[in-house]
Amino acid sequence: MSDAAFDAERVPQMQIAAIIPARMGSSRFPGKPLAPILGRPMIEHVYQRTAASRVVDLVYIATCDDEIKQAVEGFGGNVIMTSPAHQRASDRVAEAALGMAVDIVVMVQGDEPMVVPEMLDAAVEPMLADASIQCVNLAKPIETEEEYRDPNTIKVVMDRNGDALYFSREPVPTHRILDFSQIPVFKQVCIIPFRHASLLEYSRLEPTPLEQAESVDMMRFLEHGYRVRMVRTDVNSHAVDTPADLAMVEALMAQDPLVGQLMAGSK
Repeated sequence: MSDAAFDAERVPQMQIAAIIPARMGSSRFPGKPLAPILGRPMIEHVYQRTAASRVVDLVYIATCDDEIKQAVEGFGGNVIMTSPAHQRASDRVAEAALGMAVDIVVMVQGDEPMVVPEMLDAAVEPMLADASIQCVNLAKPIETEEEYRDPNTIKVVMDRNGDALYFSREPVPTHRILDFSQIPVFKQVCIIPFRHASLLEYSRLEPTPLEQAESVDMMRFLEHGYRVRMVRTDVNSHAVDTPADLAMVEALMAQDPLVGQLMAGSK
């Protein structure tokens, strides 16, 4: 994995869009994208923080819900309506990206309100340096055994080149032999750049058994033989999966100076 600092002077002339998938029908937290954090809907925080990335030219919300569309237009964001049939966020993003004349599409999950712009910069950088890399994920060290055992945390194991071997909601790698503190364990952070053509190819691939068993989009790519490059991040972002997560994240963001900086000029 690479944790090299982003160098803006190395960026070639590419068009990069960020697309944030969002829907009201979450089984664990219905209406989650519009849940308020510090007086603004969660999706607005994700949008504004994504738009602050130095590598992103365009930002869109991809949704099938009119409530989200109205909220996004209310704060001045761009929205693309998509089919309600998608089971995977990557498929929703692929539909939204179909007609775009862009080189790279960065999927930023709509339940990541603590994303910082530098995370997008770091995720995109390997694709700018190496044309063979088609998809990148961020990976962060897991710091507690509680998070390691949490099925909402997607664990990832990697080979020596930094490419993903497997993603799971189960505790992998196993700690039956060695203590938790003796093996580095990582979680997927859902900021995922694809080359535009590779994203469209992803959406044409048949869903796979392990993708469905783990409920992890990236398993479709791995099972069809594609590489997923992992890039380490040490940023302490927290996804919102439950109302309890929302309360924790709001408390953390109340101390985050980036909130005031980005929201000062928004509607």
